[in-house]
Amino acid sequence: MSEIPEKEAGRPGSGPRPGPRPWSGPRLRAALLVLPLLAFVGVTFLAPLANMLVRSVYDPVVADALPETLERLRAWDGQGLPDEAVYEALAGEVLAAREDRTLGQVATRVNRVQSGLRSALTRTARRLRNVDEGPWSDAMIGIHAAWGETGTWRALREAGDRYTARHYLNALDLQRDPEGSIAFQPEDRQIYLFLLWRTLLVSLGVTTLCLLIGYPVARLIAHAPPRRANLLLILVLVPFWTSLLVRTTSWIVLLQNQGVLNDMLVYLGVIGDDGRLAMIYNMTGTFVAMTHVLLPFMVLPLYSVMSAIPRVQTSAAESLGATPWQSFWRVYWPQTLPGVGAGCLLVFILAIGYYITPALVGGSTGQLISNLIAFHMQSSLNWSLAAALGGILLVCVAGLYLLYDRLVGIERMRLG
Repeated sequence: MSEIPEKEAGRPGSGPRPGPRPWSGPRLRAALLVLPLLAFVGVTFLAPLANMLVRSVYDPVVADALPETLERLRAWDGQGLPDEAVYEALAGEVLAAREDRTLGQVATRVNRVQSGLRSALTRTARRLRNVDEGPWSDAMIGIHAAWGETGTWRALREAGDRYTARHYLNALDLQRDPEGSIAFQPEDRQIYLFLLWRTLLVSLGVTTLCLLIGYPVARLIAHAPPRRANLLLILVLVPFWTSLLVRTTSWIVLLQNQGVLNDMLVYLGVIGDDGRLAMIYNMTGTFVAMTHVLLPFMVLPLYSVMSAIPRVQTSAAESLGATPWQSFWRVYWPQTLPGVGAGCLLVFILAIGYYITPALVGGSTGQLISNLIAFHMQSSLNWSLAAALGGILLVCVAGLYLLYDRLVGIERMRLG
């Protein structure tokens, strides 16, 4: 074999050709086409999500309004009452906050740490205008007895933390005791953890019901003749063309004590007129309405997977001696797992954040954690606690996603 001369080997073009520039031609055009979508996702999803997570741990209102008082309280050992300098600093800053019209926000946040301190701050700010000189400790304790209690100053110092895990502790019915360790709150104040478990169980139950109902429906549509399959698909998609509020209130008409379903049962003699069933404003109404609303989100992923499975496979299995159950369980079911996983994941994620349907048909026993999030966002204006509750739901959804990826594999998900 003849060797390549050195001059020929060094000619231009004989070496490796340079690859395409990273931002040239088609790649640049593709990036520009995707840019509006990325901007939309960033503005409508990522930015609000980041804002929620920041609010759950960052609350600078008290720290900005009472900087000198909090600086002096950090040097306090937490035993007994603080010295006169702390009282003097708080008196001056409370009066300044009243003039700046920020005292209400400060009092609200301190009151969330220890109830009753809102009135203490507002009353103190009103009456300190008539106090010209100290001792400020005697004047403030005379205005409100709370300033003579050690717990008040501990609560004030805790409320002054800019970055805090207090809202997450409250969302899990936890608190810090005077020694600084984490403990459960009193039983009469433990509401969030119970509602969180109820939300997870209801979401799991609704997902199970949607799977049990949606699986045979999707298989019927997938194996029906084209004309009948189109009609069945239209019936499945009808809920998407109807307002969520209309669908939910329709169940109130059907399920109430004097509703259509109870009237039919009384007419057929199944129950007596005095034994009408309570199927609304409780957990039964929540399950029924949520299952009806979320059922299409289970049927459509299942149908997309089942329509691609050849029917001859189960026939071949039965011709080889398998029973119908064996051919389904060992041949058909494994191939539908991507649709099952996608449908269950989609329904569960949607169910865990529902609050309109439970609010309308759930009553006091059918409320979920999302209803309290809406309450804190709209009524109590405790946005930090609402953000912490939302962050916990986000962790639950992320954990479910990781579990699905471990058991099934996210690359096998089929949504259509």
